[in-house]
Amino acid sequence: MLSRIYIKNFALIDTLEVSLKNGLQVITGETGAGKSIILGALRLILGERADVKSIAKAEEKSVVETEFSLNNQFKKFFIENDLDYELQTIIRREILPSGKSRAFINDVPVTLDVLRELSSQLIDIHSQFETSNLFTSEYQFKIIDGLSDNKKIIEEYQQEFSEFQTLKLLLKKLKTQLSESNKESDYKEFLLNELEELKLDDVDYEDVQNQLSIQENAGMISENVGQILSRFHQEEIGILSFFNEATHKLSKISEVSTSFAELDERLETTFVELKDIISELEHEAERVEINPENLVYLTDLNNKINALFLKHNVSDLNELIEIRNQLAGDQKGASDLELQIEETEENISQKEKTLQSLAAKLSKNRHKNVPVFIKKVESLLKKLGLEKAKVDIELQDADEFNQFGKETIQLLFQANSGFPLKPIQTAISGGERSRVMLAVKKIIAESDELPTLILDEIDTGVSGKVAEEIGNLMREMSEDMQLIVISHLAQVAAKGNDNYKVVKQDISGKTQSTIIPLSSEEKLNEIAQLLSGSKITEAALAQAKELIG
Repeated sequence: MLSRIYIKNFALIDTLEVSLKNGLQVITGETGAGKSIILGALRLILGERADVKSIAKAEEKSVVETEFSLNNQFKKFFIENDLDYELQTIIRREILPSGKSRAFINDVPVTLDVLRELSSQLIDIHSQFETSNLFTSEYQFKIIDGLSDNKKIIEEYQQEFSEFQTLKLLLKKLKTQLSESNKESDYKEFLLNELEELKLDDVDYEDVQNQLSIQENAGMISENVGQILSRFHQEEIGILSFFNEATHKLSKISEVSTSFAELDERLETTFVELKDIISELEHEAERVEINPENLVYLTDLNNKINALFLKHNVSDLNELIEIRNQLAGDQKGASDLELQIEETEENISQKEKTLQSLAAKLSKNRHKNVPVFIKKVESLLKKLGLEKAKVDIELQDADEFNQFGKETIQLLFQANSGFPLKPIQTAISGGERSRVMLAVKKIIAESDELPTLILDEIDTGVSGKVAEEIGNLMREMSEDMQLIVISHLAQVAAKGNDNYKVVKQDISGKTQSTIIPLSSEEKLNEIAQLLSGSKITEAALAQAKELIG
C-alpha cells in the first residue's frame, strides 16, 4: 500500500508530507485547493512525462517521493532488475531546473520503463475524465479476464503472441531479402559461370602472358637462338672451340707459375657456366615451335582474363578469385535464405497451434463468466440508482490472433428498459459513466492484486441515496485494498477510515497548497461543511453524525 507521500517545490506545493493508512482514505477540499496538483505529482511516480513548468522555484529541483509497504510477491521484480528489495520501498522522481528528470527506486537510479513496470503493479489512478477506458477492447478484456481468473493464461498467451509477431516480422524480412536476391540471381549466376569456366585456381597469368609472347615471336626467337648456337659450335673459329683452347693453354701456364692459377680457375668456371648456358639455350630452342592452335588458345585465354579485369574493375587474378567466391557465397546465401524461410514458417505453424490452444482456454473461461459479470454489474448498478440498466459482453471469433486471443469483445449497455443493448460508447450518458466505471472498478478490485487504487472524483454528479450507496461500495472495496478517494460527497467522506483535507493558504504573501490529516472532530466538521456549505449549521452537524454512524 501507499504509506507516505512527500512533495517539494511542485506547482503550488512548497513542501507537503502525509502518511496514509490501509482501508478507505478520503481526501476532500475545495475546488482549486490543489487536489489535482497532488495527483499530478503522483502521476510522475507512474512514469508520466515531467514538465519543467511544474517547478515552483526555478532555481531548485522538484521532488516527488512515495513510500510503499510491499510484500514478498514483489521480490522477484527487484532481483530481475538488480535492485535492493525493501519491505518499505521508496520511489522518487526529481525534476531538475534544466528540465531533465531522474527516477530512483530505493535510491538506485532506474529508467522510466523500470519505474513504470513497478509502479503499475502498485497503484492505479482513475479520474472521472478517464471513463473512456471503458470503451477500449484492452480494458474490456481486462475486466472479463480478471473475473475469469485468466491472469496466468493471458500472460502465457501474450508471451507466445509476442514471439509469434516477431517470427512473422522475421519471415517478412527473409522473404524480402530472398526477393531482392532473386532479382539479381540470374545475372550473378551468369557472372559466376563466366568466372568458373576459366578455372582461375589453375591459371598462372604470368606464365600465360609469357607463353603467348613466345608463340607470337617464335620465328624471331628460333632465328636468333640458331645464330647464337651456330657461333658457339663453329669448328676452329667457334666460341666453344676458342674457350676450350684458351683454358687448356692457361692450365699449362698455371702449372709453371702460381700467379696464373687463380685466373685459370676463374676461366674454367666461366667455361662451365658458358656450356650450361648453351645447354639451356638448346633446350629452350627445342621448346620453341610455331603452334597455331596453342597460339589461338593462349590468345583467347588472355583476352578473356583481360575482359574480366575490365568488367570487374580489377587488375589482379586473385581479385577475380575473390569476386568468384563472393558470387558463389551469394548463391549459397539464397539457398540458406530458403531454408531459413522454411524453418521460420514451421516455427510460426507451431506457434499458431500453441496460440490456438491458449486462445480456446481464454475464450472458454470468458464465456463461462459473462453471466457472472452481468449479474454482478447489474446488481451494483441498481444500488447506484440505475435500476433498469442492462449490460452484456459480446465475444466474437476473430479471423486473426490478437493481443487477447482470437476473438473480439464488445461491452454492451442500456440504461432504460425496452430498448436494445448497444455498444457502451454509443449508449452511455455522462451521468452514467462514473457509476458504471465504479461498478467495474469494484469487480476488478475483487480479482486484481493491485494494492492501491486512487479514485479522483469518480462520484461526481450523484447525490442522496445513490451517494450513500457509492460510499458503502467504496468502503466495501477498501476491505480488499487500499482505496484513496478524492470526493466532494459527504456520504463518501463519512465512510472514510481516515480523512484528509487539501487546503490552500497564503504564507509570506505566497499561495501554497498542503494536505492535513483530520481528527474525528475535524472530520465531523468537514462532512457538515460538505452538506451545508461554508457555514456549518446544527442540522448539518447532526446529519454528519448520522452519516458517520
